[in-house]
Amino acid sequence: MGCNRNCGLIAGAVIGAVLAVFGGILMPVGDMLIEKTIKKEVVLEDGTIAFKNWVKTGTDVYRQFWIFDVQNPDEVALNSSKIKVKQRGPYTYRVRYLAKENITQDPETHTVSFLQPNGAIFEPSLSVGTENDTFTILNLAVAAAPHLYPNSFVQGILNSLIKRSKSSMFQNRTLKELLWGYTDPFLNLVPYPVTTTVGVFYPYNNTADGIYKVFNGKDDISKVAIIDTYKGRKNLSYWSSYCDLINGTDAASFPPFVEKTRTLQFFSSDICRSIYAVFGAEMNLKGIPVYRFVLPALAFASPLQNPDNHCFCTEKIISKNCTLYGVLDISKCKEGKPVYISLPHFLHGSPELAEPIEGLSPNEEEHSTYLDVEPITGFTLRFAKRLQINILVKPARRIDALKNLKHNYIVPILWLNETGTIGDEKAEMFRKQVTGKINLLGLVEMVLLSVGVVMFIAFMISYCACRSKRVN
Repeated sequence: MGCNRNCGLIAGAVIGAVLAVFGGILMPVGDMLIEKTIKKEVVLEDGTIAFKNWVKTGTDVYRQFWIFDVQNPDEVALNSSKIKVKQRGPYTYRVRYLAKENITQDPETHTVSFLQPNGAIFEPSLSVGTENDTFTILNLAVAAAPHLYPNSFVQGILNSLIKRSKSSMFQNRTLKELLWGYTDPFLNLVPYPVTTTVGVFYPYNNTADGIYKVFNGKDDISKVAIIDTYKGRKNLSYWSSYCDLINGTDAASFPPFVEKTRTLQFFSSDICRSIYAVFGAEMNLKGIPVYRFVLPALAFASPLQNPDNHCFCTEKIISKNCTLYGVLDISKCKEGKPVYISLPHFLHGSPELAEPIEGLSPNEEEHSTYLDVEPITGFTLRFAKRLQINILVKPARRIDALKNLKHNYIVPILWLNETGTIGDEKAEMFRKQVTGKINLLGLVEMVLLSVGVVMFIAFMISYCACRSKRVN
């Protein structure tokens, strides 16, 4: 009977050891199965999970606008006073609801090209007012005139047209006009062919961004969704010879198996360049573990602080010999219009940017840009892209509307928050298809390993105790 008991204890220990070993073996095998499945499903080709959501996002994406309403326009124009602004918003539009078009796979280069149609639908229930709300804002055409036509004689002619049209440094415009375009009375009098429609985002509706060409990941998963070429803005060629403008993805997804140490690069046609985000924190989004990557202050730093930004310092006066930080001059890809991009309320910007403006209140939580990325698949499940549109206006001796200015202003026009979050239904599907399976496999591995170890130790202790009694 003692022999049978010993044999049973030994058998139990052996079974426990086998379970522990099997659990240990299952772990790398399981990891390999997960990796193989993920690599298959993130490829941008017909039939994969990634491709289905890439063609047309299953997430509602909204673009919110806050407009800087100028409170003292006459005082500024006459005395070069500080500009007092009052932020009004949000005014919300649904965007990115149209599927990609002209999708063409190239099996030789393992790339896929496409156009991204643009469209914006106003959402009254998510807005503080209507598209007909009126604001006092900088006159975009008048402010741009001395930049586009620096010749003194030409400015004199333009000045007569500005006065004839009864235009001034500031103007009243509706939200719809400001964003999507209006016929400018000053430009309408110019006797030679010019674009007379002006708007911060004109043209937008019924246009398309692209052509993009991205790697589909078929041959190399580490390049999936990374942009190979972009032909949407010819003016990018100004920088392309000496500035690495187009890097990374479009931020909707990244190559899988994202680590905290990785720098995520993504291209934004809104700012005519690539930008990057670094790891900020671990988050939980609707039961899905994600990594939050944030846009660092260095992204908009001066070339002295961040040498990678040297090619975006295109002049020495406004930039104060390339020491100004927190704004990006993108006039070269805006047909010479004096457009500057920053974070909202000049967050992380030089103090002199906000000094001539009253009413700004930068806030890291409200004004920073972030991406919440599921690290295994590389899918972006939540994001907030926040940018501010500014126009440079400077004194112009030959233009009456600007001649009383004593210094340059970088005038904030509006800031936007483009945001999207995975829906509840999509999140549940993601948990079942990805997170749930990974967690289940991990649980099985740990249970087998734990039970095996416990059984082995328990049976070995019993066996030793039994042996000790027999000896005694």
